Amino acid sequence: MPAPHNPFKAAIAQGNVQLGCWLGLADPYIAEISAGAGFDWLLIDAEHAPNDLRSITAQLQVIGARGVHAMVRPPIGETWMIKQLLDAGAQSLLIPMVESGAQAQGLVDAVTYPPHGVRGVGSALARASDFAAIGDYLTTAREEICLLVQVENTKGMAALDDILAVEGVDGVFIGPADLAADMGFIGSPNQAEVRAAVLDAITRIVAAGKAAGILTLDQGLQAQCRDLGATFIATEIDVTLFARTMRASAAEAAKRFK
Repeated sequence: MPAPHNPFKAAIAQGNVQLGCWLGLADPYIAEISAGAGFDWLLIDAEHAPNDLRSITAQLQVIGARGVHAMVRPPIGETWMIKQLLDAGAQSLLIPMVESGAQAQGLVDAVTYPPHGVRGVGSALARASDFAAIGDYLTTAREEICLLVQVENTKGMAALDDILAVEGVDGVFIGPADLAADMGFIGSPNQAEVRAAVLDAITRIVAAGKAAGILTLDQGLQAQCRDLGATFIATEIDVTLFARTMRASAAEAAKRFK
């Protein structure tokens, strides 16, 4: 029996748009509600949210039970972190702050078993292999792992062509917020120069035959990226959605009763 099929990887490889939501509230209950909302994928964030391996694993379980694809973003692209996340059952990883082709190649190695990579062989202990129930896991796992890298500063943008040339990188995700800060527009990702850089990067990613992705709440930018061929687009964040809805609800109640 081979490793479980990764429908997200197959969809973006075929150019089919996949819409997602960022999960930063770090709670399985929230993840389960989100998994029933209708998104194609949900990203469990460990870079800017208080997640650890146990909370990530719990969210992978509830999201998977709903038939929605779960992606994980570690704090950094360290080999040991990647190994743990893969063993926990993550099949799609989004690695932040990738700045060179060499770094991208190191990430490919980290998600690949020897002799072609450096992923540690411990699948008998792992949820990923259904605790050794998937007999062919070691020989089939790599085919179903989706490796996505984030290019989100000027150094990464300068190295974009080198990153795109790395075989085994399935897609490149552009981070407008960090890019804006590095370009001198911190807190202002809607600046014309930043938007132009983002759209240029999306165009280059698609032209290179890789999947292009972005997280933005700007519906206009979402549409522009999709028109250019972006295939994985995060349109919402649970933290900001909850916060603005709660504030609006409190303000509306105060307006009625105070």
